[in-house]
Amino acid sequence: MAENSPLRKIIHVDMDAFYASVEELDNPELQGKPLAVGGNEIRGVVSAANYEARKFGVRSAMSGYLAKKNCPQLTFVKPRFSRYKEISKKIRHIFFEYTDLVEPLSLDEAYLDVTINKKGNPSATLLAKEIRQRIFDEVGLNASAGISINKFIAKVASDFNKPNGQKTVNPEEVLQFLEDLEIRKFFGVGKVTAEKMYKLGIFTGKELKEKPKSFLEEHFGKSGSHYYNVVRGIHNSTVKPHRIPKSVGAERTFSENLSSEIFMLERLEQIGDELEKRLKKSKIAGKTITLKIKYSDFTLQTRSKTLPYFVADKSLILEIAKDLLYQEKMENSVRLLGISLANLNTEKKKTESKEDSVSIQLKFDL
Repeated sequence: MAENSPLRKIIHVDMDAFYASVEELDNPELQGKPLAVGGNEIRGVVSAANYEARKFGVRSAMSGYLAKKNCPQLTFVKPRFSRYKEISKKIRHIFFEYTDLVEPLSLDEAYLDVTINKKGNPSATLLAKEIRQRIFDEVGLNASAGISINKFIAKVASDFNKPNGQKTVNPEEVLQFLEDLEIRKFFGVGKVTAEKMYKLGIFTGKELKEKPKSFLEEHFGKSGSHYYNVVRGIHNSTVKPHRIPKSVGAERTFSENLSSEIFMLERLEQIGDELEKRLKKSKIAGKTITLKIKYSDFTLQTRSKTLPYFVADKSLILEIAKDLLYQEKMENSVRLLGISLANLNTEKKKTESKEDSVSIQLKFDL
């Protein structure tokens, strides 16, 4: 925490294998068996996997073919997003009984600021335990939680005792916790960034902390400043009840690979219809149009164009998307196409205070 910044009590609640757990809840015959939501053994991509399937290396974003190869006894079920949204709403109703400062990240996770809460309970740890119990009693699903002084640490902590567990990182434990943390467990450090850090001799938070800010900015650009701060417990982002979307998109994975651009144009029309519906529903427009292409060998390519004005109309978006499609020759047959709109009219410029000093108050109990 930065000096002069008030300490907060943040809970990050993360549902355990949410999509798969909902399917098991609705179909008890699936319980205890390796389960994947989405895809199939012929094609498609796994959206989620239960813990039984994860023991065999089945992960989200893995091809259905590879998932079945890793786990021959794997059962595939089609995703039912309307059902997941229905369950997610019930869970959020529980959250709002504790605080109005709820920031959903997706259907299955959210931040809660319980510094001042509706229950008048000063213990964020006990509140997290109570919330998880209520989710189990009222919805029938398990959740895990992380509790700490800011969103970054709470997010990292929620993954420590999964499934069906929680971890609290108290103020006096923050700096040591971050120093001991493996760099790949830092939220926001993906596989590519982790590999880059390994080459620079950074394997833990302690080694990250030893690097000067100038060194991190030189190798990681703007993210370098972020890494410099978070490893010192500085993360001043507040829980935002109304998150502003950065992009809106729609995409389709095809049952058969497409090799003809004529067929691709037909699919783009359908994707454009769906995107326009989402834009109108949210009353959103944007300037940057991106075409997403996933080839049959699973390589991913994006092509973008930024306009000097906001657009939300399907015909204008498709006109640009088609230009992007013909921008260069296809490298292979195509299994997925998507169109997204960014640089939205909802974005607001944020001013972030730059704090380098750290002061942890030891008597602030979580």
